[in-house]
Amino acid sequence: MAGRYRLRSRIGGGGMGTVWLAHDQLLARDVAVKQVVSTEGLSEESADNLRQRAMREGRIAAKLAHRNAIAVHDVALDRGEPWLVMEYLPSRSVAQILHTARTLDVDQAAQIGAQVADAMATAHTAGIIHRDIKPGNILVTTTGRDAGLVKITDFGISRAKDDTAANQSGVITGTPAYFAPEVARGADPGEASDVYSLGATVYTLVEGRPPFGVDDDSLALLHKVARARINPMTRADALEPVLLAMLEPHPDKRPTMAQARDRLARVAAGSRGSIQQVLTSPLRRPDGGTPVWAQRSPRPSRSHPTGTHRPVVTPTADDAPAATSTSDPATPRSSASPAPSATPRADVMSGPRPRPTPRPTWSGPSTSTTTVVLGLFALVALIAILVGLAVALL
Repeated sequence: MAGRYRLRSRIGGGGMGTVWLAHDQLLARDVAVKQVVSTEGLSEESADNLRQRAMREGRIAAKLAHRNAIAVHDVALDRGEPWLVMEYLPSRSVAQILHTARTLDVDQAAQIGAQVADAMATAHTAGIIHRDIKPGNILVTTTGRDAGLVKITDFGISRAKDDTAANQSGVITGTPAYFAPEVARGADPGEASDVYSLGATVYTLVEGRPPFGVDDDSLALLHKVARARINPMTRADALEPVLLAMLEPHPDKRPTMAQARDRLARVAAGSRGSIQQVLTSPLRRPDGGTPVWAQRSPRPSRSHPTGTHRPVVTPTADDAPAATSTSDPATPRSSASPAPSATPRADVMSGPRPRPTPRPTWSGPSTSTTTVVLGLFALVALIAILVGLAVALL
């Protein structure tokens, strides 16, 4: 792609484009690349406007440098199509985590929200509005010393807050379940809209569903959001007053992103930690370990073309040694352990299992043995002939 980035495997995707793991052949590093928009079927003028907008938004996103934000390295044009080149991070999205865990503890949800708010406060200072904060755009690292680090990603539809050209099309971009009410009513997204979307995201982490529920009918969901009547919270506890402030229907009454960050961090810190520790530390359990949902699965995995994973089948006892790690370029290698079976296995070992010694089997005489036997038969026959001749002469 663009004569520089070699695509390796698909690692994600959605309504705004597909994300690929790629290798930057110039700088010899892995990156994530995303086709931001497609110009197929557009007039030359419309296509050029779309390219210019994508390049502008890429340059805007590249301004942001924060430990809790995925870095944008480049905006490349390939055959007239704009691609966003981003930092590649082995990670799991919060949406994927919720698919398994359903809900998160209040302190964990508050820390995730606080770290995202810290990155977005910096973004707002730089004049960048995200416009699509949601669980699917928040990543948690899964490998290395930074396991448990939170990062906001996908600034593909971000824009400068003074960029009036971005909304000339009249099309609302983003995810309806996490829209602010004013955006659902057609207003221009702003900093307060990002605060609302982050509040809706943290609400989802603790309650297990978005503030307005889930509806396959996007238009019906938009009407619910526009009315701004959220479902009552049942699990938020100390987070409830913070979320109610962030989910205030009127944008002028919401806290700034920096204020929301501090309030979320205070909930996460509780009586034992500090705000600075919450903002700079990876996610941890009370005992100091990394949460299970923020770790890589101990079983080897193989990526599907859709970006999902499946376990590698464990060999049976009589046809193969114990399982070894199998991964593609999109999945860093990890030590493997056999998948659990329905009944306990006494022969499962931590290392390679020795193959059984083959039993000897009779496959017939060898070539050398056959030659000796035939020679003996010939000698006996010759002796018999000579004896017969001697008797006849006598």
